[in-house]
Amino acid sequence: MSLTIRAAVLAMAASVAFVPATAATAATGPDLRACHDGRCDLTLTRSVSFPVSSRFGITRLAISFDSSIVNVKGTGPGVSSQALLGKGASGSVNNIGVRVVSLSAGKAVLKLAPRN
Repeated sequence: MSLTIRAAVLAMAASVAFVPATAATAATGPDLRACHDGRCDLTLTRSVSFPVSSRFGITRLAISFDSSIVNVKGTGPGVSSQALLGKGASGSVNNIGVRVVSLSAGKAVLKLAPRN
């Protein structure tokens, strides 16, 4: 096999192995169902909204962010609770604790955990 063909085959094999993993990750996004019990780690690249257990007094969390602030809003029948958090900050929305692990214009990394 010539050096040119070998290089082309290796380049093609590397791109085939790399592209699907990246595309699959981007397509699936975070596993929001894992957050229903108020405990999960999230890496967000866009705003999200998902259901949570009614034991928290809310039934839905909506999370949006920009480069300086994460807005976490919990809603349920007749109730609304909100936390505005900066990078490294912690707070809670109806006994769901939220910690901002990292934050930039395009990505927010959060840790959610039930609070007693």
